[in-house]
Amino acid sequence: MPDKKTEEKNTPYHHHNGGFRNLPNSDLPPKPRRKTYMSFVLRMMKYSREVVDIPDDHVIPQDTAAEIVKKLISQGDDFITWLGQACFLMQIDGKIFLTDPYLSSHASPSTIAGPKRFVESGLKVADLPEIDYLVLSHNHYDHLDARTLRKLSGKKEMTAIVPLRLGRYMEKRGFHKVIEMDWWDSFQAGPVTLRALPCQHWSKRTPFDRNRSLWASYAFEGTQKKIYFTGDTGYAPLFKDIGEDYGPFDYALVGIGAYEPQEIMKNHHTTPEEGVQIAQDVKATTVVGMHWGTVRLTDEPLFEPPGRFLQAAESAGYDTDNAWVMSIGESRPLT
Repeated sequence: MPDKKTEEKNTPYHHHNGGFRNLPNSDLPPKPRRKTYMSFVLRMMKYSREVVDIPDDHVIPQDTAAEIVKKLISQGDDFITWLGQACFLMQIDGKIFLTDPYLSSHASPSTIAGPKRFVESGLKVADLPEIDYLVLSHNHYDHLDARTLRKLSGKKEMTAIVPLRLGRYMEKRGFHKVIEMDWWDSFQAGPVTLRALPCQHWSKRTPFDRNRSLWASYAFEGTQKKIYFTGDTGYAPLFKDIGEDYGPFDYALVGIGAYEPQEIMKNHHTTPEEGVQIAQDVKATTVVGMHWGTVRLTDEPLFEPPGRFLQAAESAGYDTDNAWVMSIGESRPLT
């Protein structure tokens, strides 16, 4: 990992040309041809009409999920609930965290077009508990959903933790306490130390703002447990550095979906095998798969990731208790 300060204007390497860039990675493939992109866009348009056969155990009924969450909070237990994609509800040391809130129907600015969820969110927005800290990895629509933010209650009281240059966006949507973080910054969220760390991705919300705001992964260090949340990322050498500098972790929440075609997605999303490799790199005892089974974004079969993930985890030495494929709406204690 390059030094946080460079000789170029004494600024961090990832601050670049008025925006941001990823850390060096010599394993990146060449940029795909325009024809490849256009073919992919046409396939996505076709997928928007597909009928999805959803396995019975993939989603827990929202009312059931809400009752379980309510019980766990009342007991004061540390727990994690997967709400779909990269959205997790977590209680750590009595504080409630919500990551990458995407609970509405479409991962796009419009409900007329764009990728649509094929399953409901793990909880209704109205059933969310009082959130202490909202933690955002970047501004893509399946991670930062304006419709979810609009419906959230308690925006005056909760603290929003966001990467650089997303503070104003959150303030315009009613958040009174907003903390912008650069990579390697830390923030004390009650008894939990929250640290923004690098990942390999990009940002864009309009045709005119590519990489104008930062993207990040996060480490949550409580009094008993340490959790690493990758956000959206491709695989990169930086994860070994994170493991050396900030590991080991008890849990790593890693992306295992949205990886085909590789010539387009490898730079930005991990395969199931690469997700497991990240968990190994950051020295995580338990690896948790996310960013799959929620909304069609790419070519791979929708329910292929879990099988590949569990096989890769077993090959890497994780047993069945330490490689989690969660149902949407499922809660598990952090023991």
